[in-house]
Amino acid sequence: MKFRIAAWLFALALAVAFCLLGRWQLNKAVMKQGMLDHVAAVLRDKQAQSLAARSRTDDTRYAWVTGTGHFADAPALLLDNQRRGDAVGVMVFRVFQPDQGRALLVELGWLPLPGNRALPAVTRPDGTLRLSGLLASPPSAGFALGPAYVVRDPQRWLLTRVDLGALATGLKTDLSPQVLRLDPALPLGYQRDLDVLPNTLPPERHRAYAVQWFGLAIATLVTALVMSLRRKQ
Repeated sequence: MKFRIAAWLFALALAVAFCLLGRWQLNKAVMKQGMLDHVAAVLRDKQAQSLAARSRTDDTRYAWVTGTGHFADAPALLLDNQRRGDAVGVMVFRVFQPDQGRALLVELGWLPLPGNRALPAVTRPDGTLRLSGLLASPPSAGFALGPAYVVRDPQRWLLTRVDLGALATGLKTDLSPQVLRLDPALPLGYQRDLDVLPNTLPPERHRAYAVQWFGLAIATLVTALVMSLRRKQ
């Protein structure tokens, strides 16, 4: 009798844990779907805000912005382990100084890495430029292990993640909390798009995982019931 009660308690605890994991996956799906819907609305309307004005605030909402400025005399920042299709490479960022605004990172696009992982040469655009694009949060850092960047040479830093605090300290400059995802239509930079969920799971995958966790919860309870009936027989 005691064994049966303990087994049922264990099965119930396991089922509850599976349900909590399923609910967590559903919440992630809702959050990401809301983010995608908001970005879709911003890209559809493209009501341009001032890049300089937005850079001076800590507002982290998505926005379509435009403004003039220049790229700072700072090293190119190459975010490692970025996939584009089946190829692996780096995402290129540079520090941009808007006129009368706060410096921010601009995502210039993706470049492939050769087999020997030699970093590509990245030139700095000169002069005053007018940029437009999607103001967004920096790429998700995931599990922050080790240093945020490695200085390969004075002109190129290899990033393990986009840690704006660490970069601001290393570059000795104040950085806006958002990154400018450059308009792909501009004749500047490299291969790029405005996908806000690169290298991460889309909402439908989270929903599929939620179904699996809920299925495991049901299977656990059914198995416990079957085993209990067999012991009675």
